[in-house]
Formats: sequence, structure tokens, C-alpha cells
Amino acid sequence: MWERPVTATLQPFDSLAPCAPGVWRHGNVTVTRSDDRIAGGIHIGRSGGVLEVRHSLTADRLSDALVGEVTDRVSASGSSRSEFEAIMVGLVRSTVPGAVAAWATFYRNSLTELTSGTSDFAPIHACADDLVDGDSVLDLGSCFGFFPLRLASRGVDVIATDLHGGTVRLLDAMTTALGLDVATLVCDAASVPVPDAHVDTVTALHLLEHVDLRSGDAIVQEALRVARRRVVIAVPFEEEAERCHGHVRTFDLAALASAVSRSGAPFDVFEHHGGWAVLDAR
Repeated sequence: MWERPVTATLQPFDSLAPCAPGVWRHGNVTVTRSDDRIAGGIHIGRSGGVLEVRHSLTADRLSDALVGEVTDRVSASGSSRSEFEAIMVGLVRSTVPGAVAAWATFYRNSLTELTSGTSDFAPIHACADDLVDGDSVLDLGSCFGFFPLRLASRGVDVIATDLHGGTVRLLDAMTTALGLDVATLVCDAASVPVPDAHVDTVTALHLLEHVDLRSGDAIVQEALRVARRRVVIAVPFEEEAERCHGHVRTFDLAALASAVSRSGAPFDVFEHHGGWAVLDAR
């Protein structure tokens, strides 16, 4: 009988930390770039508790599109969310020398794919952008911050938030490198340190699947508190929660409607590359 391997829970790391050229190490994860061509571009192997990744990626391959490719390989290896994150960071950092240069390459490539429509996530960003009501936005659980950067590029006053300080520090470095203006906050999405009705629209794109029902309800209530006009929520539809991405629950349209209905606010739900809920905060 197949048994899921024991996987590591790694300590948080600094994505901008110095590393040797072509090599990224964190905990039990080592990512090494090779000049020799590797079949499929990326090879992931596990020996005991050690996860070794070898790849032959070039700078043009560094983008958010790698997430899907790496997810397939990581899921097959039974890796944890923290290992997945270490692999993604390692692929970026081992491909281009210099922390800021490596991440700026990743960000520029990703934003080009997202705005041109070639990224799998592009329809989600485009839909969310269309649903923004007003000139100011607070985005919950921003992660890399691609959506806040998209809004900033067209002059929207935007605040990006995330629970992890390292993620926010990376985004701060990239806003400077890209010449865009995005304010940032390190905070829990259920407790945002801003006044009531602080922005026109609050967005939460692919966030609720990362938290349990009780936490999700608290996030929806907090979003309604912060928004003057509208709250926009997007979730993926999955038959099984994607463990390596940190998903802890699944949604269909009925489950999403049930989740937002508990807020008491008027809402609409619809399906478009997953599920959407638009809540009236007024």
C-alpha cells in the first residue's frame, strides 16, 4: 500500500536572503540549477527527509505560470506547503543572480502574462478588476501582490495586505523595482488595522480556501467593515483541497453562497473560472 511520505514544516524564510549562484537551500530543500538540459526542465526527488530539486530553467521561464507545473510535481512527491514555497523561491533565486534582479524578472514576466491573458490566472484578475467599484482598494491575502500591482498600474489607490512579513517585504522591494505605488500592511485578514469604511472596495482573491469556516466568516465581516461600497471574493472550485497550496476546504457555488450569506449583507454569486461573490457594503 502506498503511504504518503513524511514531509517537513519549514520555518519562514527571507526570499531576498543572499545565496550562492545557482543554488538555494532552506531546511531540507535544496534547489540547484544545471547548465545541462534536464528533461521537463525540473526534476524533484526525495531521499529520506531531503528534497532535492534540479532544473535547467532560463530567465524567460520565471513567472507565476511555473506554479501549475511545480504543483503537479510537488503533489506527486507528497510535499508540504512550506516545501512547495521553498521550491518556488529556489527556482527563482537559483536562475538569475542577485535577489532583486531575480525577483524583478519573475514579477515582470508574471505581470506580462497576467495582463496579456496568457496566464491561467489572467481571467481571474481581469474579472476582479472589472468588479472593483471606486478608486481605492484594499486587497486581503495579497501574496506576491500581482493584483494590487495591476491596479496601481492604472492609478488605483491600493493597499496590499498579507499575514507574512517576508511576503510583504518582497512586495515592497518589487514596487520600488517596478516603479509602482502600492501601500502594504502585515496583518491578519480578519483584523486589518484601518478605520471603518476605509476604501471603496475590498478584494479577497483565492483566500477563503486557506482558512476554516469560522476564520472565513470573520474575514468576510472584516472586509465589509473596511469597504465603503463593495467586497469582491473569488474562490477556486476543487474536488479536493490542494494540500501543497495550503488549502483546507473546498467550494462550489452553493457553499460560497452559504459562506457569504452568513454575513447578512446583500450579495450575488456567479461562476467564472471558479466562484465569485460580490457583497454590497453600503
